[in-house]
Amino acid sequence: MKIKIFDTTLRDGEQSPGCSMNLKEKIEMAQQLERLNVDIIEAGFAAASPGDLFSIQQISKSVKNCTVASLARTHKGDIDKAWESVRYAVNPRIHTFIATSPIHMQYKLKMEPEKVVEKAVEMVKHAKKYCSNIEFSAEDATRSEPEFLGKIFEKVIKVGATTINIPDTVGYTTPDEYYEFLMKIRKYAPSLDKVDISVHCHNDLGLAVANSLAAVRAGATQIECTVNGIGERAGNAALEEIVMAVNTRKDRYDYQSNINTKEIMRTSKLLTRITGVNVQPNKAVVGANAFAHESGIHQHGVLNNKQTYEIMTPESVGLEQNVMVLGKHSGRHAFKARLDELGYKLTKEELDKAFVRFKEVADKKKEVFNRDIDAIVSGQKIQVPEIFELERFIINSGNTITSTATVILKKEDEEIEEVAIGDGPIDAAFKAIEKIVDKKLTLDEYALQSVTEGKDALGDALVRIRENGTVYTGRGLSTDVVEASIQAYVNAVNKMMYEDFTDVKQK
Repeated sequence: MKIKIFDTTLRDGEQSPGCSMNLKEKIEMAQQLERLNVDIIEAGFAAASPGDLFSIQQISKSVKNCTVASLARTHKGDIDKAWESVRYAVNPRIHTFIATSPIHMQYKLKMEPEKVVEKAVEMVKHAKKYCSNIEFSAEDATRSEPEFLGKIFEKVIKVGATTINIPDTVGYTTPDEYYEFLMKIRKYAPSLDKVDISVHCHNDLGLAVANSLAAVRAGATQIECTVNGIGERAGNAALEEIVMAVNTRKDRYDYQSNINTKEIMRTSKLLTRITGVNVQPNKAVVGANAFAHESGIHQHGVLNNKQTYEIMTPESVGLEQNVMVLGKHSGRHAFKARLDELGYKLTKEELDKAFVRFKEVADKKKEVFNRDIDAIVSGQKIQVPEIFELERFIINSGNTITSTATVILKKEDEEIEEVAIGDGPIDAAFKAIEKIVDKKLTLDEYALQSVTEGKDALGDALVRIRENGTVYTGRGLSTDVVEASIQAYVNAVNKMMYEDFTDVKQK
């Protein structure tokens, strides 16, 4: 069965405190939602402000492959503005709603139930004059009477509603209860079988995703959700969690969606960048720790077979790989794997000493980074013969000339000189060194930091170069940051040349 994904990040999500967006940001987000391949984008609430109406118009014009919807109360003016905002869409939808729970009808609407039904029917008819795609929502449905909902749904379907939304507006229900509630409503409103049944669940009790999936089991064909689960109060059902639950557990959920899951992480990060609201590290699917492992037992298992502790692949949501976080819980296997990744070749004795030092550092820090490992290994004074030595260098650089570097390296008793141009003095110097060693190398990482404070501080340069899949790390130290960088590059080259020489000798 195909499930439609109705994304309301730009409407309900934007109502979340601190999540407002400007026009440019809304269009950028809408275009990313289109790449994510959601079925419907609820672009806003046109009657809220002239700015909201204009932004929905611009989104309607820019999005070509998704239905674009605007929310509207069951007021004629709201519906007119909703149409004005979505009329430019390839597939426009008007989404109108009215509250149906006793508490809302009495205290908010101050209307009798029969008047609510009349109003709903009248406004769906009015919306139908503009377009064929009409969604009707019964606000606070889960605290409404099932028989009353059946009645109002039958009537609005009869006059043209094509999608019926049965929302858990205040996040009150539970999965089993929601399933039974929806099945009961379907008995009172048999016409629901002819339209899309939609659900819109809030997360006040942390059950929005579970409730949404229970609703699909009860016959829902559309799920309303948001990226990162943002929204009013505790937020909405999280799009990424719903989609990956369905994709991962096909044995339980025999459903399909059109979502391009490899765009999930990109979409999540874009929303974070736009709103400035970060997701919690342990957030399912898109949290920083979702594919990170620190426990030594877990790391050992994942290094042998990822499926030991990963039920979905990081690649499936748009990540390049999982993350091995090195800390006090990490074991020898993960430490050795990181050393290999950084290009270090240690003997068993050297590895034993480095691991002891690693544990000492890990007890003092929450996380041990690559720079810490470099320091740990360097502290053991692991050296290789200096095949090349830096003799001297000359740099010509400025903001109006092309940077040029002349580098002279000494190999045994011979001085070798090369000149190169580059994007800045350091790039030019690195290219000159490549000419000298006659190798095309890939620079994986370059970092420079101050060892001490002040103008005369030592610069500590680190480079990682790659050749034929093997990484070599080099360090350089000097008060001249260009010299430190060149020394680091030469140091990495020496390690590469030494290993090449050793391999040839062994053969």
